Amino acid sequence: MKKDNRICLGKIVGALGIKGEVKILSFTEYGEDIGNFGELEDKTGTVKFNLEVNGGSKGTIRAVIKGVADRNAAEALVGTELYVSKDLLPKLDEDEFYHDDLIGLAVKLQKDNSEIGTVSGLYNFGAGDIIEIKLKNSSKTEMIPFTESYVPEINIKDGYIIVETVLLPFVKEIREDGSEG
Repeated sequence: MKKDNRICLGKIVGALGIKGEVKILSFTEYGEDIGNFGELEDKTGTVKFNLEVNGGSKGTIRAVIKGVADRNAAEALVGTELYVSKDLLPKLDEDEFYHDDLIGLAVKLQKDNSEIGTVSGLYNFGAGDIIEIKLKNSSKTEMIPFTESYVPEINIKDGYIIVETVLLPFVKEIREDGSEG
């Protein structure tokens, strides 16, 4: 399980104009909200960013970063992920969680509680959330819909999720040693 008490709120994906404005892919529920968390930092926690959000277009937001005054400086930041302390995020209800909290959790089968892998990613390509599972003792991954039918139990406290065996076509191929059969 992760020990880091930070969460990635977005990623700088481009530069706009000549005055240092950047395009940010925001992972917040409402893109512009990324500017409401105060000072953000890079993945290492050593570089700090103060954003002023100027609007959005085509799935990204436009922002000015204090100290970034030209296009070259903005382009140098492309690819930078923007993090904030989880303590600054809204408190969640007992049955709610952040997607980031799922990464690294063990994946267990509902029928026998056997562990088949770990959660390696969560995605949304427009038709709903998809969870990616890195299979145990294998380099393979599988993706399944992240719905209550496929994932009936999430236990962040104890570090696992339960997946519905009957709905998973790849499960019959996994042996105890992780080899396919």
